[in-house]
Order: sequence, then C-alpha cells, then structure tokens
Amino acid sequence: METGFSQKLDTLRNTAEVVVDQVIAPMAEAVDRDYRWPDHSMRALAATGLLGLQVPVALGGHGQGLLALTAIAEVIGRACPSSALCFGMHCVGTAVMAAKATPYQQEHYLRPIAEGKHITTLALSESGTGAHFYLPQTSLRSEGLHFIVNGTKRFVTNGGHADSYVVSTTVGDDEASVGDFSCLVVDKDTPGMTWLEQWQGFGMRGNSARGLQFDNAAVLKKNLLGEQGDQVWYVFEVVAPYFLMAMAGTYLGIAQAALDAAGTHLRSRHYDHSGSSLRDVDILQTRYADMWIAVEKSRNLIYEAARRGDLGHPDALAFILACKADAGDTAVFLANEAMTICGGAAYRENSRVAQLLRDARASHVMSPTTDMLKVWTGRTLLGLPLL
Repeated sequence: METGFSQKLDTLRNTAEVVVDQVIAPMAEAVDRDYRWPDHSMRALAATGLLGLQVPVALGGHGQGLLALTAIAEVIGRACPSSALCFGMHCVGTAVMAAKATPYQQEHYLRPIAEGKHITTLALSESGTGAHFYLPQTSLRSEGLHFIVNGTKRFVTNGGHADSYVVSTTVGDDEASVGDFSCLVVDKDTPGMTWLEQWQGFGMRGNSARGLQFDNAAVLKKNLLGEQGDQVWYVFEVVAPYFLMAMAGTYLGIAQAALDAAGTHLRSRHYDHSGSSLRDVDILQTRYADMWIAVEKSRNLIYEAARRGDLGHPDALAFILACKADAGDTAVFLANEAMTICGGAAYRENSRVAQLLRDARASHVMSPTTDMLKVWTGRTLLGLPLL
C-alpha cells in the first residue's frame, strides 16, 4: 500500500505490522477479557526497538516525531487498542523527557528506552481538576537534594508496570501562571509511592489505568525536566501534541478495525433460502460506504495534522486539537454501525465488535475530552486564548 511516508517510516511501520501479526493480535482477545496488561506487546515492541521511537538518534533511538507515532499507534490500535494506548503513553512520556533532557537524564532514561530496557508513561490526571489535566494539585517542595512530592494521580496508563513515571506537579511558586507546571521523572521504586485499586474499566481493559498516591515521596532534583514551571512543558507545546496524536492514531485504528469487521460480515454472511449475501442489500451497501468515507476523512485529517506538527506549521495546533475529537467520533460511529451490520453475532459477550465499541467510547471521556478539544479548536481558529 502506498503510504506517502519516508522510507524509514515505512520500515518502522512494517516492523510494527509484523509485531502485531505475530504477537499482539493473537493475544488481543485475552487482554480485553482478562483485563491483562499487555506485557507481551511491550516486550515485543521493545525487542524491535520501537519503544525508542521518540528517542534521539544520537542516543540510539529513531528520532521520530508525531507522524511516526500516529502511524504506528494506528497499526497497533487496529488489533489491540489497549496495547496501542500503553505504547502511545510510553512514547508521550519519552517525548516529554527528550524535549529537554539533561546528560544524566539522557543516559539514565532515554538510552535504556532506546535499548528496550525501560518503559515510561505519564501521570498527569487528578480527581480534583478532572479533564483539566494541565492544572495539577500534586505539590512539590524543595528539601536539600530532593523534591518532596505529595498528591494523588488518577488513570495512570501502564500503572504499576512502567519503570518510570513523568509526573506533573505544582510549580512551587505562587506567581505561576495557568498552564505552568513542573514535571519530574519518578522511578518505580521510589519510597512514598502507593498504587491504588486495579483497573477494571468498561473499555481499554488492558491499559492498567491505576491511581498513584504520593506521600512525602523524595525525588532527586536531577530528575526535574527543564526548570520549575518551564514553559517547554506548557500543555499545548509538548505534552498535548504527542498525546493527542498518539490517541488519534489509536482511535483511527479502532475505526478501521470496525470497518474491517463490518466488511468481513457483509461478504461472508449468506441467506440459506436465497443464497444471496448481505453485501447484496442496497441499504447495507450505503451504510458501509458511509463508514468508509468517515474513516478516510479522519485518516486524512489526522495524518495532515501530524505532518504539519512535525514541520512546525503555524496552523498545526488547530489540526492537532481536532484530531483526537474527530478520531473518537469516527471510532464510535463506525463501531456502532458495525454492531448494527453484524447483528446478533456482534451482541455476544465480548465479541470483537463489542470490544471495539467499548474501547471507542473511552475517547469521549479521556482527558482532554471531546467537548474540550472542540472548544479549544474553535478558540484557536478564532484567534482566542485557549485558557
């Protein structure tokens, strides 16, 4: 298939497809059924070097940006959305580290990530601020060589399984502006960390989105990313673009999987009394065409956004903000349509299409929510401040 990608990205994407076919897809049903964190997926991706997607080439990684992350998240999401979410959040955490890593952070975190020896993730969301993930209440105070961290994070993907966590905290400065926050890399064995209840979600069942409590956790100051309240971590400059494109790719994969499932059913389901198949029914042809149009529209928006983001195009932000919202809407629409087209077979417990619908629905509640992203997109297009 002609992708329009660079030769290097085509190679990386082909590598991901092999991993998906051989390792990820065969276990996708068990991941969803058993709420299983996809260790097999992450290990296989690590073995091929794909966990180093966002690590600079000089440190042994691939030095890729938004387009590569989107493309590979789509490939994985088409087979196992939980695995795509776990991979995507690792890549987002890596990108945040790589944006302004010190020599210590490069050697201690980024190089092991490139070698497939380290998994990271984000810990941003909190109950007190809900979808406003850019307003952390987790506190940070200085004490000698350490920062002391107190607070509780929610919905930490890869929770309890990653080797490190990129944690957002208050700046520790009363004069900080909205959108300013500090980020620390917190190692998994840091004293004062307590994991809360196991993840038992309606969808994305394998992502281990657990709560994480910090009680006077002492984190070395050299684990601070940038400066306290550094604008490099401003939500619309680093964290959001990588997160939104990783999620857009994941939900695009779900939408494509729903289209695939509907197409397979239409081609294979035959009536005994007439010998005709469902694909001969006019109304179903129309519905399937609408599904295909929807997914191709989303795909073009998403990949254009990624390309503009990588190029630093002046209007990239509106595209990027719109992507997760659009991909989520498309995934829910296609999964719903696939449920209708596939009929009773789709309504059995833990059917493939039912899983896709549950996973797609997570897009609307995952911060930043669909409604919030559409507000931000409108504000961007109208030249208004986002916050």
